[in-house]
Amino acid sequence: MSRVHDVGGQSGFGPVPLGDDGQPFHADWEARVYALNGVLRARGIYNVDEFRDAIERIPPGEYLAASYYERWLRAIETLLAEEKSVG
Repeated sequence: MSRVHDVGGQSGFGPVPLGDDGQPFHADWEARVYALNGVLRARGIYNVDEFRDAIERIPPGEYLAASYYERWLRAIETLLAEEKSVG
């Protein structure tokens, strides 16, 4: 069964937008989310498989409406909430 994040190789989603400035982030907060993910993974709060699973569990409508790093932030929030409820 294909989930909403499984769009690789599918048509109808348009071209992948590329930035003209060559910068990997469009805003400062995206760089912070990237760094936060790296720190939390390095500290063993969660691993890359858990992170990917959290992204894949975002409801389809929210997933499609979110930007790349908004999905990352949502996944981090989900994993930290789950960690707190367990710990």
